[in-house]
Parts: sequence; C-alpha cells; structure tokens
Amino acid sequence: MSTPHNNANIGNIAQTVLMPGDPLRAKFIAENYLDNAVCYNDVRGMLGFTGYYKNKKISVQGSGMGIPSIAIYSYELYKEYGVDNIIRIGTAGAISDSVNLRDIVIAMSASTNSAFANQYNLPGTYAPTASWNLLSNAVKIAGKNNVPYHVGNVLSSDTFYDDSDSLALWKKMNVLAIEMESAALYMNAARLGKNALCILTVSDCPFRGLSTTPQERQNSFRSMMEIALDTAVCTNI
Repeated sequence: MSTPHNNANIGNIAQTVLMPGDPLRAKFIAENYLDNAVCYNDVRGMLGFTGYYKNKKISVQGSGMGIPSIAIYSYELYKEYGVDNIIRIGTAGAISDSVNLRDIVIAMSASTNSAFANQYNLPGTYAPTASWNLLSNAVKIAGKNNVPYHVGNVLSSDTFYDDSDSLALWKKMNVLAIEMESAALYMNAARLGKNALCILTVSDCPFRGLSTTPQERQNSFRSMMEIALDTAVCTNI
C-alpha cells in the first residue's frame, strides 16, 4: 500500500516516528543513531527510514516546511500507516528574552495564525496542545541530560517573511518561539486520537540578530535528537 506522498508498505513504519522538517536531518539521524536503518520512502525526496534505537523500532521521516506539508505527511502516517506517536524535531526562532540560541523548546501548546482549524467548524478557537505522556517524558529526559530547555507556548506561523512584523505582539503573550508546523501536527493528532509532541532547537534569535548556519541546523542539533529518541524509547503508548 502507498499514498500519493509515501511509497512505504504497511509494517515498514514504526508506531513512533520522529519528524524533522528537513529530510536530510532524517537521513542524518538514521545514519548516526539507528541500527539496521532501511529507507522506506523517497517520494518527492521526503526521506523516511526505519531502524532500531536501544532495541526499539523507530522511524524518522521529513515533513517539509509549513503547516500544509506536515499536515499531509502526519495525517497519512496516523491514518494510513497506523502510527501512534509523532515527535516533531525542528528549529525555531526565539521570541522570549529568556530563550537563547541553541536552547531546547518543548512545545506544550502551539498558537497559530493559520486557518487550518477552520475545517473542523468549531464554535470557538481551538487550542492545540501536546500529548501529556510524550511531553512529561521529554521534560524529564531534558532535565536528566542537563541541557538548557524551556516548556511553554510556541507560535506556528504561516509566514516566514512577515510583512506585519507581528513578533513583538506575540512576545507580549509570553510565547517562547516561532516555527511553522506544530499546531497542525497537534490538531491532526487530536482529531485522529493519536499522540504528538514538538521538540525544537533555537536556530536564530530575530530580536538579537543571532543565527546558526544551515549546516548546523541540518547536522548538529544532537541534544534535541537525543531527547526525542529517548522519549520514543520510554513511551508506553
């Protein structure tokens, strides 16, 4: 069985999937952390691999950039391939003054300027949130690993180049960081009765003019990768 975006067969994909935006980060994780990794998807270059980490079967697959892209890939993983848990591992820009370059942000919730939730015809504003089991395990592991981390609200934005210059307004609401995917992942998980978490590494600080290189973003954010992998191992879902 396959979908328009994934040529994997049933059984090729583990119940827990790590999902970076960059498919080359998926390849890096497969090559550096997974034993006996096998590539199950290469459609549109959105690489997916399944292997073993600490004897647990785990998959890792790229999601692409933005809410529409992660919405498609996560929906198909949940709905068509029986995936139970998706842990997004991505990059974010710091909004809060307390968040620094290369810090870890664990997204408890995801505000958004996207219209993605309109499809549900809800009589109000939906608040996308992480799954508690994954969130609590990730926080424990981050603390144990002694890495700088923050837990709270992030902004999933549809705009990378924002003509309205709205970050200062979100900063007033104590939003920690901005990224482009988490809200859709959390909504898909809620709608389908699945589990989701987003763990982010701060790659730039817009208010301070600081940033990391593309090579660093692809290959060097190992703390985030290791927190996600160990969260996948210890989850009982």
